[in-house]
Amino acid sequence: MAISRNEARRLSMVILYQIEIYKDRKIEYNVEDVIKENVEIQNEFINELVNGVVEHQTEIDELANKYMKDWTIDRIDKTGAAIMRIAIYELKHTNTPEIVVINEALELAKNYSDDSVRKIINATLDKIIKE
Repeated sequence: MAISRNEARRLSMVILYQIEIYKDRKIEYNVEDVIKENVEIQNEFINELVNGVVEHQTEIDELANKYMKDWTIDRIDKTGAAIMRIAIYELKHTNTPEIVVINEALELAKNYSDDSVRKIINATLDKIIKE
């Protein structure tokens, strides 16, 4: 059974959230193992998103922090941070249309973060696109 891109982004968010928990608790992990724990069928898009965010996280966080007004990415909830990182990775490293990236990120934020975080994500991504 194929996984939709929407579901792939949701699963990527869960995986990146889990990785952040492991980091906070100083639990050793292997990215590929965390992906396998959460995804029954190998999915290239999930692999690309998760590995891309992990590989480029410093650059992604710097870009997010540059455009977040009175906030930093490490101050928003881990779910919101995962959503933001996925969106920034997609904007900078894939050919996904900007409108799709923003819509998908906001839909995830609407379902998994509070309204203030959704607004921060929207404003930050909007500023990055206008850069």
